Amino acid sequence: MGKIKIDRVTKVFGKNTSQALKLVKQEKSKEQILKETNATVGVYEASLTIEEGEIFVIMGLSGSGKSTLIRLLNRLIQPTSGDIYIDDQNITKLNKKSLQVVRREKMSMVFQNFALFPQRTILQNAEYGLEIRGVPKEERRLKAEKALQNAGLLSYKDQYPDQLSGGMQQRVGLARALANDTEIILMDEAFSALDPLIRKEMQDELLELQANLQKTIVFITHDLNEALRIGDRIAIMKDGKIMQVGTGEEILTNPANEYVRSFLEDVDRSKVLTAENAMIRPMTIQIDHEGPKVALQRMREDKVSVLLAVDKARKYLGYITANDALELAQSGEKSLQSILRNDMPIVEPSTVIQDILSVISDSPTPLAVVEEGKLRGVLIRGVVLESLASEKNGGVDNE
Repeated sequence: MGKIKIDRVTKVFGKNTSQALKLVKQEKSKEQILKETNATVGVYEASLTIEEGEIFVIMGLSGSGKSTLIRLLNRLIQPTSGDIYIDDQNITKLNKKSLQVVRREKMSMVFQNFALFPQRTILQNAEYGLEIRGVPKEERRLKAEKALQNAGLLSYKDQYPDQLSGGMQQRVGLARALANDTEIILMDEAFSALDPLIRKEMQDELLELQANLQKTIVFITHDLNEALRIGDRIAIMKDGKIMQVGTGEEILTNPANEYVRSFLEDVDRSKVLTAENAMIRPMTIQIDHEGPKVALQRMREDKVSVLLAVDKARKYLGYITANDALELAQSGEKSLQSILRNDMPIVEPSTVIQDILSVISDSPTPLAVVEEGKLRGVLIRGVVLESLASEKNGGVDNE
């Protein structure tokens, strides 16, 4: 079922709820509905599942409903209709006391404005969530110190928030959420107030922490590049509705509609697309039982001057060139081992194009795409460049 399930959740702010919902079904705009009913549609019929241990990003422009949706997850805002499940428990049915337990033990929240207490030290801020849960003083100190250490802030534990930079204050907010050791972390525009360099550092830090802790993180942002960089999956919202849910690559290569497509116009595709998107089928030779004459025949058929060498299990071994194969055939030798070359650069399928561009531009050979020792594909300079230019077609067709 997933860690979090949102099932047809709607939130309307105002009194004329039923009338507003009728207008939504008639596909009236938010502005029209507000004008006619004095009610605002925050979220409409939102449904999605968030898996355990993933960073799930909800994004959209101002007024899209993304911040409303994250506040519905912990019922800081009460839904008008629909159900929200945490570990199969329907939290929309919980009474105040039971909901309080879920908030304290299941989820933590990191806000854009850091929400630190200026009169408390960094350690005391990190302890706060544990304190209100009634955790004994020594235990919460140890947990808070561990979280601060993970965030690189332990040496600042006795200082106060105004003594720290904005980026460090945000790391304290993240450390406080981690100290609570909850399974779910909700992050509402958590890095939006930071300057670009610090923001990137925080994104890196979040990814590093997530690799070790495997929390379920719901992250709100209006920045598509940020969403693509950190999100395992992304939901794009508009006027309270979910337009598309998918991985960054799925959304980039197959936008669901014109609205989503317009979102992608300013994206630097080199930072998002991977080797797997741009690779093509490699021309190969099995060197354990095929010789130079077979290699030359294959090169003539496929109009290539290089073949990638593999064994029967498709393990990547290197490559051979046409000139070497011709000389070997003329010598009467049959084994390709003697002409096997191993200087072709190797990348993994998940390597982003940005990291490949400098390598492929300087390489006299294509690049081998290898995963766990096995050859997956090959990258050719022209195809890589084409993948960056093919926004309208949604990428390269490798079929």
